[in-house]
Amino acid sequence: MRAIWSFWSKPYGSHYSANWLTEKHHWLSWVLSVETARRHYPDTALITDDEGADILVDRLGIQFSEVSLDLEALSDEDPCWWALGKLYAYRAQQKPFVHIDADVFLWKRLPLFVEQAPVFAQSPESADSSFYQKKSVIDALHNFGGWIPEPWQWYATSGVSQLAANCGIVGGTNTQMINEYAKLSFRTITDHANRAIWKHLNEGSDIMVIIEQYLLNACVEYSRRNGDASVYLQYLFGSIDGPYQAGNAAALGYSHLISGAKKNRNTMERIERVVRRDYPALYRRCMAYTEEAR
Repeated sequence: MRAIWSFWSKPYGSHYSANWLTEKHHWLSWVLSVETARRHYPDTALITDDEGADILVDRLGIQFSEVSLDLEALSDEDPCWWALGKLYAYRAQQKPFVHIDADVFLWKRLPLFVEQAPVFAQSPESADSSFYQKKSVIDALHNFGGWIPEPWQWYATSGVSQLAANCGIVGGTNTQMINEYAKLSFRTITDHANRAIWKHLNEGSDIMVIIEQYLLNACVEYSRRNGDASVYLQYLFGSIDGPYQAGNAAALGYSHLISGAKKNRNTMERIERVVRRDYPALYRRCMAYTEEAR
């Protein structure tokens, strides 16, 4: 299984860097994410743009088996759609893969029941929570003549339990299914009719979560309902609370710096200590780059 990462530099320069305690800790997290996963998945790939390759590969010295600059194609897109680079990476994969966010650390290899699944993700989330304002989005698309993926329309009214998938990791063996989901997600954002509607909603970052994480479940359930029983979505953590229950993450050897964890000083200092101890050459490159970039 190939381990892949994506880095679209435009959202980082626009706003994403503010999610971290410091820029230095963001780059240290990249080092730790890639190097921990490399122990289990030596075939690695980075899908990025020119600026991303310059920083991660040339300046920081992080090595990948393959580096693609395909995200240059997103240079004119609005950076509020911060996960577009991930979707672009998903739809380009032709063999089993795991996409790993740069704030995710795999201390252990993923279990076989995850690796061998047609589609997998980190954990389920309730799509009925206030975090997923999907009704306001689909109502706007309906009312103003937007384009809505058929799986989304079906799933929202199917009576099936409404779940989304935390996409700290995403992958699987059924790349055709994942490619189709990614294409539908990409079109939902970039469709000409929809672009005008997004401007009026003015909540692109929140809509991005719905499109990436809710539509994945919709596509899988829609495919199953239409006769493909071989497709299912496997989670690393089997319940909504799973990632947050004491001992679960440690037992699976999995860490994800969700939300405020990226600004937690104690957590960031621990990451810095680990990188300095285990990857001293890369640590020095990070220090030199962040000093230079000030």
